[in-house]
Amino acid sequence: MIRMVDPGLLTTVQDGGRWGYQHLGVPVAGPMDPVSHRVANLLVGNPPDRATLEVTLVGPAIEFLADTTFAVAGARFDLSLDAQPLPVNAAGRAGRGSLLRFGRRTAGARAYVAVRGGVEVPPRLGSRSTDLASRLGGLGGRPLRAGDRLDVGAAGGAAALDRRPGRWFQPPAGGARVRFLPGPDPQRFEGRALKRFTRSRFTVGPDSNRMGYRLQGPAIGLADAAPVLSAATPPGTIQVPPAGHPILLMADRQTTGGYAVLGAVITADLGVAGQLAPGDWIAFEACEHGDAVAALIKTEQRLMQLAATSNRRLGPAGTSSRRGPGRRGAVAS
Repeated sequence: MIRMVDPGLLTTVQDGGRWGYQHLGVPVAGPMDPVSHRVANLLVGNPPDRATLEVTLVGPAIEFLADTTFAVAGARFDLSLDAQPLPVNAAGRAGRGSLLRFGRRTAGARAYVAVRGGVEVPPRLGSRSTDLASRLGGLGGRPLRAGDRLDVGAAGGAAALDRRPGRWFQPPAGGARVRFLPGPDPQRFEGRALKRFTRSRFTVGPDSNRMGYRLQGPAIGLADAAPVLSAATPPGTIQVPPAGHPILLMADRQTTGGYAVLGAVITADLGVAGQLAPGDWIAFEACEHGDAVAALIKTEQRLMQLAATSNRRLGPAGTSSRRGPGRRGAVAS
């Protein structure tokens, strides 16, 4: 079990998402950065869809109420365990009563705290993910609060990894360029709209959230302002309302939308977009379907390599195949 001493700015329970109910109007939710969520689970030996804690911008303080293997992946924070510095992207061992604290954020916007066995809250429609808009899942469908206690599930058969993922995924610091597939209805936009979009740099607006980013920058002109029939909204959909200022739909997006669609961010770059904070810049690069598939394959291969090439592993009692028994607050790095 773990206890939230300080919840931070916005900390929620997220697993792989609530898939299979979009036809009923139920949003998917899940992690804003799916790759970092999976890395955190991989580091502690969990299946990739086990629930983690998604930390946003200002991190929490977490007390471990039992001996626990844990990891933090994603955004770069100054971390400490019992006042000792702690690396990001490494499996660690916390003793009963140990305190994990998040300090200064240096890159990215969201970090994922995984505990061996996963965070256990009652599943809702097959998922433990928190959907803040509908107050579904997680702990009462809300952000975590000081004093909240969360159960931890039973550990699976895999051991925690003693290998760190290296530098292949670095969270953006201040902004990022992401790739997108142009949308199906280019005739709805002015002739040079796509070129204007790809040559511009936008800013994530202050009213952005897990549902979507409102992008500040040049307006994208519509050739046809007639109402659009509502259609499904995949993750990363780039909508353009009549005023011309794009909206990038994210994890808590609605299941359908009626704005013109300029395109969609490719799956391999969704995690990069998910690491952006209000005030960060974002730019878009058009790509082909084959490029999107190749980028996703490359990401999956890197995750598979991380799992397959670990040289040392932490056992369930905090021991390593190359080192002696773990101690309270020990970290594998």
